[in-house]
Amino acid sequence: MRIGTQELVIILIIVILIFGPSQIPKLSRMFGKSMKSFKKGMSEGDEDSAGASETTNKDAEA
Repeated sequence: MRIGTQELVIILIIVILIFGPSQIPKLSRMFGKSMKSFKKGMSEGDEDSAGASETTNKDAEA
């Protein structure tokens, strides 16, 4: 299921009506910070799981 241009325009209009045009920059900054921290958390989780599997492999070889 893909979101087309018409759907995006409708969503944008609804957001502007709910929050007002002055709040949009604040919301976009907040969304950007949230995405950055989410990606950081995901990469840290991948590193932790990779480290755990390496330890498990070393224990299995010994």
